[in-house]
Amino acid sequence: MDGAWWPYSRDLFTELPSLVEALDGRWGRITRAMVNPTRWPVVPHKVPVTGHIVHVGWFTEQDPDKVILLSRTAGRCDLLVIPPETEPAAAARLMTTAAVPGSVLTAGVLMSEEAATGRRMRDARSSQEVWETDGGSALPPLRHRCPGAEQPLPGNTRR
Repeated sequence: MDGAWWPYSRDLFTELPSLVEALDGRWGRITRAMVNPTRWPVVPHKVPVTGHIVHVGWFTEQDPDKVILLSRTAGRCDLLVIPPETEPAAAARLMTTAAVPGSVLTAGVLMSEEAATGRRMRDARSSQEVWETDGGSALPPLRHRCPGAEQPLPGNTRR
């Protein structure tokens, strides 16, 4: 993976232009995009971008969590597509992991690992909530003051 993309929606016609415009300066003019149609309800054949058209193809064999961008000057760019409904913390973890130079993890593996991480975090929060609530109420306050409780213990100079 060369990085990640977190679109606002699953509308490729609306979302692709901003991605291409953001990368055109770094990667050269992007001319083609390839997606798996299982993640995009409509796959347009052509998407207008400022100054040119991006041709869009789809392949069911392609990883559904990846978009491939082609540029005449830079070649190929593979990006993890983070689903729009992803929580910000999970999206941040995915973007960081997808951008690790030299990583050989596929988009599907990254998404599976994040799903497992999310489950572990939810389970940990749930366990913490149970821990906080399963012991009944806190101890009632003392009704009688212990004589001398307000006096420091011998040798205790921290009061």
